[in-house]
Amino acid sequence: MTDLLRTRPVATPAMLALFDDAATIAHALAFETALARAEAAEGLIDGASAEAIARACETIAIDPAALADDAALAGTLAIPLVARLRAAVGGDAAALVHRGATSQDLADTIMAMQLRRAAASLAGDLARIDAGLTALAERHAAMPAIGRTLLQDALPIGFGLRIAHWRAGIVEPAARVEREVGAHARLQFGGAAGTRAGLDGRGAAVAARMAALLDLAPAEPWHARRGGVAGIAGAVAILVGALAKMARDVSLLAQNAVGEAREPVVAGRGGSSAMAHKRNPTGCQVALSAAARAPGLAASVIGGMAQEEERGLGGWQAEGPVLADLFLLAGGSAAAMAIVAEGLEVDEAAIARNLDAAGVGDDIGESAALTAALLAVHMGKD
Repeated sequence: MTDLLRTRPVATPAMLALFDDAATIAHALAFETALARAEAAEGLIDGASAEAIARACETIAIDPAALADDAALAGTLAIPLVARLRAAVGGDAAALVHRGATSQDLADTIMAMQLRRAAASLAGDLARIDAGLTALAERHAAMPAIGRTLLQDALPIGFGLRIAHWRAGIVEPAARVEREVGAHARLQFGGAAGTRAGLDGRGAAVAARMAALLDLAPAEPWHARRGGVAGIAGAVAILVGALAKMARDVSLLAQNAVGEAREPVVAGRGGSSAMAHKRNPTGCQVALSAAARAPGLAASVIGGMAQEEERGLGGWQAEGPVLADLFLLAGGSAAAMAIVAEGLEVDEAAIARNLDAAGVGDDIGESAALTAALLAVHMGKD
């Protein structure tokens, strides 16, 4: 049994794969391999045992369904996973599996590895949106269109200025996601109470080696300090909202009575099961539905920040699934709006007709210059 009928309509296959059972288990085994090799390099365990653990991590076959059942009983993924790994290693080396680590070390490091890969995956579609909207904004910078405030006709604007604002609104939180993930998706290695006890004073060196092996930034233990995770959640939710701003505008412009812009025609997309004449803005629907869910998800992470003493109960355990959902929604939104940005159909005749009907002239003020300034600033140009 899968939940693809629930998740696939709102997320991309690539993003789903980053958070699926196979990826989670692979990251867990990578953690245990890195831990064993780092401890061997620091003389805490012998090299032969470290390689036996590494070989077991490479060859062990784990049934995700059975592991999930055992994790539900144990209350953590680490207990049944480490038990399986010790059985696979066997001999004296079995006792050295997971030495000095705790269940939250494993869970937080898995989450960090997934978040870094998810942010990288997201960046590809965001770059497509950036390029698509830049081209549209430049093309239509000086084209007069009716501006609208409070959903009523206002004064003329350059149509490209509206598009430049979509782009700026998306590029800014996209950069925030990159910064937050880069700063806070880090190795977790502190042991049972966050003191790195039992490592003969070599805990910091082990952590540094593990971080290098796992392509993560090293960090002091952060078990009960969750501001960084909350920052990632907030940044992703803001990005989803920015994508929805563009989606809202495109869906309004696509209304029959307005007709100024439409999503590109994609075979099999945007139809109606009951009305063959309809052309629905389905990409915008994906982004808008994501924006309805994202704030509550981010609030769940922020609400769990009051972690008790050295390691909390219930708060950090909620974060992994919530952050996965946030990135799934962000990835689905970005992919949907990338298609829109690259193929948006702008109806210049409808724009001119609506402007003429408003009877407010065609003075677009400094729209063209503002469009150029927005594009230059947010591309990092001087």
